[in-house]
Amino acid sequence: MSDVEGAGRQADRVEQLLSALRDENEALRDHAAASLGQMGLEALPGLLGLLADEDTVIREAATSAIVRIGPAAVELLIEALQDDEWAVREQAASALGKLKDPRGVEPLIRALKDKDGAVRSSAVWALERVGDPRAVPGLVEALADGTLREDVARVLKKIGDVRAVEALIDGLLGTNWMVRRHAAEALGKIGDPRGLAPLIEALKDEDWLVRRNAAESLARLGDRRAVEPLVPLLEDENEMVQETAEGALASLGWKSQATN
Repeated sequence: MSDVEGAGRQADRVEQLLSALRDENEALRDHAAASLGQMGLEALPGLLGLLADEDTVIREAATSAIVRIGPAAVELLIEALQDDEWAVREQAASALGKLKDPRGVEPLIRALKDKDGAVRSSAVWALERVGDPRAVPGLVEALADGTLREDVARVLKKIGDVRAVEALIDGLLGTNWMVRRHAAEALGKIGDPRGLAPLIEALKDEDWLVRRNAAESLARLGDRRAVEPLVPLLEDENEMVQETAEGALASLGWKSQATN
């Protein structure tokens, strides 16, 4: 067989597999995605074309195949973040997250400002998967985006970088209960003393999980100034808050009058 014939057969095989990605049979789609992933860069143009498909299942199957291609796909995925179609940008961000390649970090940070909310959300998710501290300043800025705030707070908690402390304090004192929950936990994980006063204030939060997370974080900070504000939580309406406060106080060396 000549090289031309071989290339022709390979191209035909790619087309067959791309068609199979549209099949209703999930097992067949999975097989096609795996096979296309093994074919490498030759299959990539066709797969990128499917990222704009109106069918979510097909878009995700194409993304799965691209991820299987591996690091060789990263540069084209970065280019795809600039595509005119929002669905292409969304799936490109998702794929970069799954690949966890450091080259994708800066482009994903830029995608946090994409005009489409789905793309911005996908970029947050991807940056969470990558877990690179370089994303922290961009994520801190993204806390101002009402559609992303809760997810961003969760990612900042996971990364645990001191540069996020001021923004997390603002979040802890804000109106969004989910952000407050993540912020209360994150400040303990980061361990910066600037979190002490806001965490003490959060012990009075109306949300029980904020109070619990704040108590746990104060135990992590290890500052005995938290003892007196923690004591009232021993009689909190929520049993988990009571138990956490008890553990926090014990870790800070407090003993009740009954045991003195």
